[in-house]
Amino acid sequence: MRYVHEALRDALGAADVIAAEDTRRFADLCRRAGLTVTARVVSYFEGNEVARTPELVAAMATGATVVLVTDAGMPSVSDPGFRLVRACIEAEVRVSAVPGPSAVLTALAVSGLDTDRFCFEGFLPRKGGPRRARLERLRTEDRTMVFFEAPHRLGEFLADAAASLGEDRRAAVCRELTKTYEEVVRDTLAGLTNWAQGEVRGEITVVIAGADAAAADIGTLVSQVQGLIDSGVKRSAAVAQIARAARVDRRELYDAVLENER
Repeated sequence: MRYVHEALRDALGAADVIAAEDTRRFADLCRRAGLTVTARVVSYFEGNEVARTPELVAAMATGATVVLVTDAGMPSVSDPGFRLVRACIEAEVRVSAVPGPSAVLTALAVSGLDTDRFCFEGFLPRKGGPRRARLERLRTEDRTMVFFEAPHRLGEFLADAAASLGEDRRAAVCRELTKTYEEVVRDTLAGLTNWAQGEVRGEITVVIAGADAAAADIGTLVSQVQGLIDSGVKRSAAVAQIARAARVDRRELYDAVLENER
């Protein structure tokens, strides 16, 4: 914790602008910690995020260092900041995080992917078959997913993820977070698979976007079909019944059921 405290002091000391969720609470924090801040302090909370984000991005684009602090928890994870991170990525402005207790939240905060709902999957099985089976079960997961992976298996993991979740699914590979050689690469799973063919070193955290609504709906229908099958209904009859009720293509649902069984 001593390192985190010093890192926070350094970040605040080097800032040109500090965007605080509550400027009064931030002032009280500085007073309690004995910090003297020379940066310009502005408010940045839910009520003014949309209006203030362009101003902060413009400042960073001209070389200013902006530090975002929230009252508690992790900025951008159920706290102000997601809009700012997304805008910085679009403007090709570097985003980093002060060292914290977990690479999961740090990676999520800087990924640029949705942070409202997420799940942590940790390390998937090392062997290809079990790994692909697990990814296939996650195909319709609509929350943002966070994984850990060893650098020498990263290419295989991303290739399997692209095959199971879709090559166009957005993702971010976060390497050596909060360390000297920190790197965040954001692309589709197909693009990241190609990128990872070279040598990749360090501790890896992968953040993958959740399934869109259509995919999630298909997943729900597949579960309903499986429930009928488990109760003794033949597969074809179960698919026909659910497809008719949901007004979806029977053949597409049948293929999804077969893929799920595999």
